[in-house]
Amino acid sequence: MPEKICLLILDKVMGNLLQEKFANIGARVLVGESPAKSRRSERGIELNVGSDRKGEFFDLTVDSRRFGLEVLDVQPRLRHLLLMARAKDGGDKEKFLCGHDERHWFVAAVPPGSASNVITAMEALKPPAVVAAQARHGLSASDRLGRRNAAYVRQGEWFFVPVPEFVPVNGTILPNEPIRRGRGKAHWVEFLARVGGETVYVSRHYPQGLTEEKYRLMLARRPHLRNEAWRTMRRGAGVYARGRVRHPDHKTIVLGCWHSVFMNTESEAPAMRSVVFLD
Repeated sequence: MPEKICLLILDKVMGNLLQEKFANIGARVLVGESPAKSRRSERGIELNVGSDRKGEFFDLTVDSRRFGLEVLDVQPRLRHLLLMARAKDGGDKEKFLCGHDERHWFVAAVPPGSASNVITAMEALKPPAVVAAQARHGLSASDRLGRRNAAYVRQGEWFFVPVPEFVPVNGTILPNEPIRRGRGKAHWVEFLARVGGETVYVSRHYPQGLTEEKYRLMLARRPHLRNEAWRTMRRGAGVYARGRVRHPDHKTIVLGCWHSVFMNTESEAPAMRSVVFLD
């Protein structure tokens, strides 16, 4: 049988299997050349959350000559599944947690490690400070699945760990301040305090921020960007939040005391390069 026909059959079989697995969590998945993109990812695999007239769907583009796909675990009650992409040249495995969080479907790249099912993938996405807080409070396995418990409050990719003893220095409290990962939608915090870290300049073109030196060098080369909406922020600082935290895709949470702020560990996952829509 010609190679091209074999590949088409493999794509169809793989697509049907994936559609069945995603249907078990109440989701749609489009495999191959989908309406959301015009060409295949240069990496050979690309995973996105798109939407059409029927609603949201998982949009997966994969080169079956380079990658094999396997659903390692499906949890219909949680509406989550764990997808693994294995490079056929013997390269590393990449894992993605696909699921539903409050109002929308999401994709999260899972850091390398021992995650073999949905539960261990969820735990792998928790930063060390959150894992330590869980241990201190002796949370049960079911309590660790919640968005609010004695150890933390979670909104999307952000975790808030209570530190009622924290007292901000006078003048360091910032009202209605955004926190965001890269180019994602901002989570707006009613009161925010940052301790330590370095000052960076942030704008639409430089969402990760530029140090003072790099900011001045950039303006010398590209003076027209001087008029961009720049914000002065702190990078690598200890961040503390209190009050309401708002985001268009999540329910507003209210933090009654100061909480330390931590982002999930997704940025540590090489597979994050294959995820397009994260927030």
